[in-house]
Amino acid sequence: MTDWSGLPLPENAPARGTCVRITRPELGLVELVLDPPHREHVVLDVPLWRDIALAVESVDPEAGDRGLVLRGRDPLHFAFGADIDAIEAVQDSEIVRRLTLAVHDVLGRLERLARRGRVTTVAALGGPVPGGALELALGCRVVLAADHPKTRVGLPETKLGIIPGWGGTHRLTKKIGIPAALQAILSGRLYDARRANRLGIVDRITPPEYLERVARDLAMGRERAPARSRPVARWLVDRNPLAAWFIERSARKRTLAKSHGHYPAPEVAIELVVRAPRTGRKDAAAKEADAVARLATGPVCKHLLAVFRSSEAAKKLSQDGSGRTPPAFERGAVVGAGVMGAAIASLMAERGIATRISDLEPEALDRALIAHRTEIARKRKRRRLRPHEAMAALDRLDGVRGLIGLSRTELVVEAVAETLEVKREVLAQVAAAVPDDALIATNTSSLSVSAIAQAVDHPERVVGLHFFNPVRKMPLVEVVPGERTSQESLRRAAALALRLGKTPVVVKDVAGFLVNRLLGPYLDEALRLFELGVHAARLEQLLGDFGMPMGPLRLLDEVGFDIAQHTATSLYGAYGDRMRPSEVLAPCIAEKRLGKKSGRGFYDWSKPERPELAEDLFRLRRSGTLVDLPDEQVVDRCVLSMVNEAARALQEGVVATPAELDLATIFGTGFAPFRGGLLRHADSLGAGSILERLAAIAECPDVAKRTGGPEKFAPAPLLERLAEEGRGFHGSPPLAAPEPDAEETRSAG
Repeated sequence: MTDWSGLPLPENAPARGTCVRITRPELGLVELVLDPPHREHVVLDVPLWRDIALAVESVDPEAGDRGLVLRGRDPLHFAFGADIDAIEAVQDSEIVRRLTLAVHDVLGRLERLARRGRVTTVAALGGPVPGGALELALGCRVVLAADHPKTRVGLPETKLGIIPGWGGTHRLTKKIGIPAALQAILSGRLYDARRANRLGIVDRITPPEYLERVARDLAMGRERAPARSRPVARWLVDRNPLAAWFIERSARKRTLAKSHGHYPAPEVAIELVVRAPRTGRKDAAAKEADAVARLATGPVCKHLLAVFRSSEAAKKLSQDGSGRTPPAFERGAVVGAGVMGAAIASLMAERGIATRISDLEPEALDRALIAHRTEIARKRKRRRLRPHEAMAALDRLDGVRGLIGLSRTELVVEAVAETLEVKREVLAQVAAAVPDDALIATNTSSLSVSAIAQAVDHPERVVGLHFFNPVRKMPLVEVVPGERTSQESLRRAAALALRLGKTPVVVKDVAGFLVNRLLGPYLDEALRLFELGVHAARLEQLLGDFGMPMGPLRLLDEVGFDIAQHTATSLYGAYGDRMRPSEVLAPCIAEKRLGKKSGRGFYDWSKPERPELAEDLFRLRRSGTLVDLPDEQVVDRCVLSMVNEAARALQEGVVATPAELDLATIFGTGFAPFRGGLLRHADSLGAGSILERLAAIAECPDVAKRTGGPEKFAPAPLLERLAEEGRGFHGSPPLAAPEPDAEETRSAG
């Protein structure tokens, strides 16, 4: 048996043997109940694994034990996966490797109990069962799951920069085959119980109230799980070297197209999964342990874990000091049936809020309702919604002209034209039509929430909710309190964002809020580089290679030139010369060349699924020549202009912490998650290095002669202070984070 004494235990570690309750409800049946006394939720930390090992050792087939059930405290609480705190803190790869091998030893013993039918082992799952919790279950012969909306099963480790290291890459592959295992592991998706059952991850499902009884019956042989056999697929695909090579090649190609080589974990997972059917369990365990040890202590994993930590913290914004959340909204309304309003209303209706969308134009209402029906039909077709859920979502949205029937509305989201006078007038009418305690939210992207709220009685109930376009895809919502917004209204707004599946970040009521304020300098600098003569394709390629989800010119096309120019003008009015906008877009706007929505911008959108750079781009730049700036300077001009403005925003208290700013840049701008966010990237460079790079940019002839140009790259006072103190934005000394070595990534595992 593995000696656990050499592995690090948390300070509050409970006594040996107290994390797993061992019961014998009937002759020949052993139940192992995961119930650690030191945690509110079951987390697979070192004390729990130690006690699972002890409990498995207590099962004795020679003494008549025939069945084993592994379950949680209740039917919808099995385990929440690995100890994220420990993974985030550990720096010693050897400790990670030893712990991984120790866990493999436990799971190997669990498997050996079931060998030759000596003991039927059953894992009874329910609730969230991510990562390591599923890997523990896969060590049992039968996986039983509670058929309940809260049950979610999957292996999301690659989203955190690691791989399923406790047997997931080989046990799941041998259970469901290479293609299905790759899909599950590379997507990191958590499946509901029925989907997991269809895929073969789960052997059987049952209502939660029957979970314990069915698990015992399965363990004792009174019931049997449906037999699953894949002999043909196993030999034609899994054990066929040619088929495996083709699958691996295709998977790598798709993965690299998305990751650009910045994320080593998916490539490691592909290699381990494809080779799993032809690899013995001992060798597979050793390969997983080596891979996890390297990945878990690398910079990508640490950065992704920090993002995960921040997103989890954002979920608590709806709670008060005692952890209570506001009552859920049942009835809501959206005023304005344009693109944004229609999408917000559709999402509210889908998420269980009876929603009324209001507009003065019948055509706009028709378009909104048709778009809602189309989206719900699409989700039903893809089995993302069950038939009764789809019907309910359709029933929950209706459209009306004007502000009618709002006397019982608990929430109103205003999404009308981005004009202060219009918004004030609409919100004054809304406030008169709804109860005094109704939450009133404005979806403004550039106007002052405090100024809008001046027209409303009880302005403490007015809050800004800045959704990003497209609403369904963009995960961030900026929650903007006005001068008189109450804390209760702020919590209710955050609760709404969370219910809609968004990540809320509270930002100060300043021009551009946070995301647009940071995007402004970035996009403006891209335009200036284009105008200077940097080739458009090269500019897009360099920022894509840096890790941005799309190049800045394509982003401008997606946003729309008119909207981008309006935002840039607003920022210039608020912040002065450092935000002076480029004039590249003005002629395009004059000739109605607005980007994607007009069919042409920097890109030709005649084929929307595969847009190409427009052939007449030379017309959009004043300079007829191409310049050959160094790659690093092109990237620095765009990215460091964001970093510099972020330092100013942080110093002004636009967000409370650097972690929240990083979260907003990742979820709002698509900033490279593997870099941990804008300020973590800055910390990897070091404040001193950033000051040197800003000074070098400011001295460039084209920058020096710009009107207001040098001020853009004048270092923020906070940056200068951090450089002087030798600290990073996140409080620790700056630490360079090297890029993962491509050759090492390819050969890992």
